[in-house]
Amino acid sequence: MKEIDVKVVCDVVAELCITANVKLPCDIVKSIEDASNSETNPLSKSVMQDLCKNIAVSNKTGLPICQDTGMAVVFLEIGQDVHFVGGDLYDAVNDGVRIGYEKGLLRKSVVADPLRRVNTGDNTPAIIHSSIVPGSSLKITVAPKGFGSENMSAIRMLTPSDGREGVVDFVIEAVKKASNNPCPPIVVGVGIGGDFEQCAILSKRALCRDISQTNPDEFYAELERELFKKINELGIGPQGFGGITTALGVNIETAPTHIAGLPVAVNIGCHVTRHATCVID
Repeated sequence: MKEIDVKVVCDVVAELCITANVKLPCDIVKSIEDASNSETNPLSKSVMQDLCKNIAVSNKTGLPICQDTGMAVVFLEIGQDVHFVGGDLYDAVNDGVRIGYEKGLLRKSVVADPLRRVNTGDNTPAIIHSSIVPGSSLKITVAPKGFGSENMSAIRMLTPSDGREGVVDFVIEAVKKASNNPCPPIVVGVGIGGDFEQCAILSKRALCRDISQTNPDEFYAELERELFKKINELGIGPQGFGGITTALGVNIETAPTHIAGLPVAVNIGCHVTRHATCVID
């Protein structure tokens, strides 16, 4: 049995909140840099170059790469041999978010009630997804999610007869409807299967996967490539100014589903699709 003090969890979450909001993952940075070189539309090329400058300034100053520092989405992969001591795990996660957003001078954007709209003042509570996995370590991923992109996400309960073509049509429809609102170029996370809520979580998990790594199943890797090509052919382009760079990547995650269902969710990430991970052994 591995004991982990929740104070360690709190400290790690706090640092991950800051890191994720200041330093983009290397795969996203490389894709933006590559697109700034390959973009053919002059105005869009200038936009991509500005995005590169923004990344450099954030790295140099330690300031958030985007003013919308998002809701803190936290994925916990908990080894089944882990025992937490020193307090409540979820309280520790929220304490870490509270500390990280204060220490990192990050915008606090969470309201306590969806209709009465009073700000909680510390960006808590976090959205926490936890799963039990083999082993004795804890993997923590913090993925701050801004709502310019989150508001453009969609879910649809397709039927099996809709098939592969129906999935493609729905994803393209969602991206076209989003247009310039999610600050393209975007990362598109697609969840297929499970049920209503699981496919939505799958689509958000998909945004945390390195966009240079395709789905291990070649069937879905090919679907990723097709969607990526079709999305970039839409001509929306950086910030909606046109061009060949609408998406930086498309990631698909899947799960078994019911014989009568084909749930599909599209979770769109802006050009600063942020996430940072730490493993506590």
